Order: sequence, then C-alpha cells, then structure tokens
Amino acid sequence: MTSTTRLPEAPARKPDLEDDFATPTLRTDNWVDHYLPHWTTPERSLARYDFDRAGLRLRIDADQSDWREEDAPLRVSNLQTGVFSGPVGSERGTHRHRPDGLVVRTPTPERMLWAPAAGRVDVTVSASVDEGCMLAAWLVGSEHLSEKDTGEVCVFEIDAEGVGDTQSRARCGVKAHSDARLTTDMAEVTVPVDASKPHTWTAIWGRQGTVIGCEGVVVRRLPPFPGYPLLLMIDLFEVAPRSESDASYPKTAHVHSVRGWTGDFASA
Repeated sequence: MTSTTRLPEAPARKPDLEDDFATPTLRTDNWVDHYLPHWTTPERSLARYDFDRAGLRLRIDADQSDWREEDAPLRVSNLQTGVFSGPVGSERGTHRHRPDGLVVRTPTPERMLWAPAAGRVDVTVSASVDEGCMLAAWLVGSEHLSEKDTGEVCVFEIDAEGVGDTQSRARCGVKAHSDARLTTDMAEVTVPVDASKPHTWTAIWGRQGTVIGCEGVVVRRLPPFPGYPLLLMIDLFEVAPRSESDASYPKTAHVHSVRGWTGDFASA
C-alpha cells in the first residue's frame, strides 16, 4: 500500500448498521446467516459460526457440505444484510454471479436489512491462515428492483497464503458481472498489516466515486457506482479439496465489528 492519502473520517452520527458481535446470538435485524440461499438448499447455505471474546468466528467444519454440488470444492460460511429471489426455477435472485444457468432452488422472501444505494461501510476482521481458505467482503447488487443491478464493490478478498507477518496481499475493486454500466476493475494490493490480526477495511461509494481503504488509508479509487441498492456479504470460503486426514478443522476467521452508514458521502 503505497498511498498515504487518508480516508475521510467516519460520519459523526450513529451508524445505520452497527454490530460488534458482543452478544452470543446473531442479530437477525442485521444479518441473514445463509450464503445466497436461493441458488441452493438450506443445509448447504447455512453458515457455521460461534462467538468468543474477539467477536463472531466464522467456521468451515469438517462435515460441512459444498455450497452446491456443481461448485465443489466450495464450502462457505457467510453473513449478508439482505436476500431476494424469484420463484422456484426462475433465474431471478440476488448475485447471479455465474453465467452457467443458476436457477432458484429455494425461494426466499425479500429481506433488505441494509442495502443502501450509496454509503460507507467499515469492516474489522481477522483473516484465516488455514490452507485453502479465503475471507472476503463484498457489496453486491440486490437485484430486487431490476435484474440489471448485478454489480459488485469488492471490499477485499484475502487468501490464506497472502497473509504475512508484516504485510498481506488482498484483491479489491469492482466487478461488473452482467451490469453493462460497469467495467470490471480488480487489482491485487499489498497492505502493511498482518491480516490474521484485527484490521479494518472501508468502502465508500456514491455519485462522486468509489474508494476502498485499509486501516484508514486509501488503496483504490474507482469510478462512481450506479445508484442501486447494494447489500453487504462477509464470507469465509474453503475452496481446496478436503482431505480425510486433515485435522485442522474447524477452519476459521473472525468478524470483530461492522459499521455502515447510508448516504452519499464525499470521497477522499
């Protein structure tokens, strides 16, 4: 991270989304604890997690199924701030991220808990160092207003092998998916943190542009994002084949706190 430009201070007012995971029960007014449940079945989409003194611990357990059989190996524990789908057999639903014919298997009532068209989010996490794992945070088009609203602000994607003692590698940027108004622009960045320890990523998006930062410093500047609702997803993935001899389960990452504000804020 060569930039020294500081992010703007967070808004002085109370966040619209705020969770420090201090209580041992997930707040259902903030979170859906399934990963894109409409494209699969409930036992495959349900997140595994628990709480400790550090906050919420996302887990991949030894007995956890792949999110979809077609995507194996891919196991995921995810929290998201909304969900939407059409009826069984339809292609309508949040985050149609694959071009190979996703269809609704589990119809899911629309729930938009936090999905601003412009805003700011600060996510404090500790990434996984378990082999084959990735921790990520994305702002994705909810698609409940229009099937064209598919774009994504990738706040960060941190592979376990990218985590170092003094600096870590991550990917961040914008993914167009099928939104013709956007151009995919992802880049790898190096940040001067041990990402396995608590650190904070920030995304600010709106009419003036999109900014992504880490530990209060700008790491990416991107064009303005179309003004449609984006919901937040925080995910722990395991994408490597599972070995029966692997004794390292559960594979884990921590979410320490999340703060989000709705509004079109000035970029850095």
